[in-house]
Amino acid sequence: MTPNLKNLHPYPFEKLAQLKQGITPPANKSPIVLSIGEPTHETPAFIGEALLKQLAGLSNYPTTKGILELRRVISEWLGKRFQIPNEFINPEAHVLPVSGTREALFSFAQCIIDPTTRPVVIMPNPFYQIYEGAALLAGAEPYFLNTHKETDYLPDFDAVPEAIWQRCQLIYICSPGNPSGAVMSKSSHEKLINLAEKYDFIIASDECYSELYDDETKPPLGLLQTAYSMGNLTFKRCVVFHSLSKRSNAPGLRSGFVAGDADILHQYFQYRTYQGCAMPLPTQHASIKAWQDEQHVIENRRLYREKFAAFIAILADVCTLQKPPAGFYIWLTTPIADTAFAQRLFAEENVTVLPGSFLSREFAGQNPGLNHVRIALVASLDDCIEAAHRIKNILNTL
Repeated sequence: MTPNLKNLHPYPFEKLAQLKQGITPPANKSPIVLSIGEPTHETPAFIGEALLKQLAGLSNYPTTKGILELRRVISEWLGKRFQIPNEFINPEAHVLPVSGTREALFSFAQCIIDPTTRPVVIMPNPFYQIYEGAALLAGAEPYFLNTHKETDYLPDFDAVPEAIWQRCQLIYICSPGNPSGAVMSKSSHEKLINLAEKYDFIIASDECYSELYDDETKPPLGLLQTAYSMGNLTFKRCVVFHSLSKRSNAPGLRSGFVAGDADILHQYFQYRTYQGCAMPLPTQHASIKAWQDEQHVIENRRLYREKFAAFIAILADVCTLQKPPAGFYIWLTTPIADTAFAQRLFAEENVTVLPGSFLSREFAGQNPGLNHVRIALVASLDDCIEAAHRIKNILNTL
């Protein structure tokens, strides 16, 4: 066994299961699960129809690079969504389909990290735990950027010592953020791209929540969009990760893509030919249909807006809540320890949320996840409204 396995922390949902162990919630209250970011809006019918229509493709091995039609559709979507002329996105060089962003975010670090050089991987704190696990199993040291109210829940790159930048081989960013929904500005992107140029590291931008945003006139910026606007026309050192899981309510499809720096993707493609995560042909054809349609995504955003508005209105008189600019999470400050709050909410109201401390680490004397819970508004509108009332019951007693 690799000795790096001993450095892994239990996954947040393992910790949550232990926290709930031995507790019997009230039987007269139906369970409402808001702990996991698994969309429950209906997957568009045309995606399933495309999948079924192409089932004959199960008799063929898929290629690692995916079919050209899929890469062309992804390239066109990227260009249109992020205002990049199509001639600068080559489907042969700048795009790789992947089986969801989770496996790609993990395997990317295994491909590019040189463990012989005391490497550092920088990531936000709180974070998607795949970043940390990927760094540790690649033989790198994680370095955390605490994100809290004082930083607008965004990483402060000025807080990183030069000695860390000098050892940095990879930085994970997540915009819109998990769990806060905060969106990085163009100036932050520019600063990071300039730092990557100066210190020679790679930026992995997790943009899987990019299509869930509040204001239809202000979609979140993407890293490649900023790179292009800076004149970085080859997206040097910039790689983005996108998924259909949140955008199209298709987490079970396991479909996404990686795009950006062609030299990096060429090496990552070689790695993936051995890794063996080629996307099945029926999935590729269903993905083509999904990336070509925006109407279901617009409706998806409308449904989340409706839930945010109802949820926040119910709790407005007992706590301070602001609608995040993007994503589908509420990052709620708790009046008691986050674990105690989550435990009591489950025990008394049969509502499951995720303690913020399960998503973060203590770093530089702080743990920015403490006294927060992450609430995923993925259930139905009625269940989200009912959950808000039950959470209000708990807050009124504290």
